[in-house]
Amino acid sequence: MGQWTGFPYPLYPFDMDSVRAQWARLHQGDQEPLPADEAVLQAWVCFHAGDFEGARDRGIAAGRAGTTVANKAQIAYASYLEPREAARIALFLQAAERAEAQAAAEPGNANAHYLLASALGRYSQSISVAKALAMGMGSRVRAALDTAVRLCPSHGEAHIVLGAFHAEVIDKVGSLLGRTQGASVEAGLRHFRQALRLMPDSALARLEFAKGLVMLEGEKRLPEADRLCQEAVACTPVDAAERLHAERARAELSD
Repeated sequence: MGQWTGFPYPLYPFDMDSVRAQWARLHQGDQEPLPADEAVLQAWVCFHAGDFEGARDRGIAAGRAGTTVANKAQIAYASYLEPREAARIALFLQAAERAEAQAAAEPGNANAHYLLASALGRYSQSISVAKALAMGMGSRVRAALDTAVRLCPSHGEAHIVLGAFHAEVIDKVGSLLGRTQGASVEAGLRHFRQALRLMPDSALARLEFAKGLVMLEGEKRLPEADRLCQEAVACTPVDAAERLHAERARAELSD
């Protein structure tokens, strides 16, 4: 798929010591344990700095222990930086395949299930949510997210994606048909609010809540959605991924 597009902002000056010191804040959203393997930790250094390709490559080279960082880097890159649609779709499917194998090998690993859902969810958005639902993708995403939250109730990022799942389904097929996919307005709002409680400093939680509010309850929620986007822009990013989330919120406000 060729060389990846570079991070468009200055890289964050992380090293292994600073990532260790800030681990709890950096992983507030996914609750990933601090790795003992230095090769895996170095892959996370690349991820937080903004070298997503380096994080993916180092993660894969580290074996199964590096799968989570490899997948997280690949999904972030494909979601925000890959300009080619076909390449984006291929990257999401490749990450989903790795995550599914990891979840089968490590059924108690919440992030394996979460990243499977995240990759499939992004893939679904890329090909159209309606088409993905017809392919049965909704039940796969929901099952993986439910497993992630059951294994780790404080997984804020899984709550964000669960909220987005409910919002996307209801936006595309309506509340009545949405219930056949296990989606509801109430559950969507509940997951977004829980994500904000778990990730109070998160631009991503605010950005996805803003989009989800309008999908779930219509244009009457636009003022609140704009407020959430403004709050997202005001969040101080602590790493490269958070910078991308804040910049996406800035772009939403300017549209």
